Amino acid sequence: MSTEKNQKVVRLNPECVPAPVGNYSHVTIIPRNCDLYTFSGQIGIDSNGDIPNSINEQVTYTFANIEKLLRNQGLSPDDVIKVNIWATEEIDWSYMDAEWEKLFGKLYPSMTIAYVTALGLPELKIEIEIWAAKN
Repeated sequence: MSTEKNQKVVRLNPECVPAPVGNYSHVTIIPRNCDLYTFSGQIGIDSNGDIPNSINEQVTYTFANIEKLLRNQGLSPDDVIKVNIWATEEIDWSYMDAEWEKLFGKLYPSMTIAYVTALGLPELKIEIEIWAAKN
């Protein structure tokens, strides 16, 4: 693997394992000399500090907040290498996938999803953490 300055993150789904069951990549390769960014888990809170009751509304605000954070750091969704998702109730995957595609297009980062009994605040139904890398 070349270490040229303009090298981009590589995403793979090797044929030696079953295809992903969702919109993610099994392997994400980060080129040398990249800056690594870790972000705290983002939640579905609006600019007034209000947290909506529905998980779908929380998903929308969560992705909007992630996009704002990326932009603030001079990053794009293409720079995201890993996404961890925690939810306290069943995710509406049709809705989630539509929001996911709006943000990531078809360059899917690696992803882990877990259902948990609670998050940091009782009204939270979803929290999403991202990692990013950029030359």
